Amino acid sequence: MVLVFIDQSEGTIKKSSFEAAAYGAALAQQTGTTAEAIVLGETPSDAAQLGNYGISKLHVVEQASLKTMDAQAYAKVLHEAADKLNAGIIIFSNNTTAKAVAPRLSARMKAGLVSGAIALPETTNGFTVKKSVFSGKAFAHVNILTDKKIIALNPNAFAVTTTTGNVSVQPLEVGAAQPAVTVTNVNKVVGEVPLSEASVVVSGGRGLKGPENWGFVTELAGLLGAATACSRPVADIHWRPHHEHVGQTGLAIAPNLYIAIGISGAIQHLAGVNRSKTIVVINKDPEAPFFKAADYGIVGDLFEVMPKIIAEVKRIKGVA
Repeated sequence: MVLVFIDQSEGTIKKSSFEAAAYGAALAQQTGTTAEAIVLGETPSDAAQLGNYGISKLHVVEQASLKTMDAQAYAKVLHEAADKLNAGIIIFSNNTTAKAVAPRLSARMKAGLVSGAIALPETTNGFTVKKSVFSGKAFAHVNILTDKKIIALNPNAFAVTTTTGNVSVQPLEVGAAQPAVTVTNVNKVVGEVPLSEASVVVSGGRGLKGPENWGFVTELAGLLGAATACSRPVADIHWRPHHEHVGQTGLAIAPNLYIAIGISGAIQHLAGVNRSKTIVVINKDPEAPFFKAADYGIVGDLFEVMPKIIAEVKRIKGVA
């Protein structure tokens, strides 16, 4: 059986977990078994949608202590659950939760782990998983030899197709989790599209010349229903908060559309955004490295280009 870990936030399933569910269902069909899912803490409000992604059962471990992620506690609970359910393959979305939990679970289960998977395994001769390496510059094909297997799927790497299906939600009893850390307070950014879940991201760099010009980024993002991001230098000089920093030392993202305004495209920045489906670059320097990675580029002064782009988007959307 293929077991998919469902990550949720405030009672709602994260977009990347729906992708992991579809991947798990496709793998189950490929290997002649069933795809089921597990969620920790509480039942998500949108649990029924999992049936449309090929999941037949959702096992819910309802424990108040699991509503806050603790990697050690999650790994312990998932290990016990996988044994109870006789799961041979466990699927995660390769997000921050998986990066903390999957390796610990791998050690507990003595299961081979491939993180950053981008395609279904090749199962005709062994069990070989394709993954991205070197910040997306190359691919590796990793053969998992263990009986138990764990795969962490890169977000936005697998083409999701939905069907019409029903999912049975069932409680699962496991030993009580005992988190080593107690969370006493949570400060969350509200009113913004989370970068890790965004399909469209509008990002700015030092070419904007100052935080007073960030309106170009926020206005376009608002029109497109996009998240906002920035390059590392912008975060370092406190034009923007650090949680918006994307790149090798920031958040790695893979939206359908990434618009870079006034960003030169240093290799460290590219490492965090090169999995984007489509990259649009706006920069006045025709030699900017980002143009080599861009799908579309505009060579021009952003202070002249951006007002025209925003005006055209408003025209198309019928916004005054």
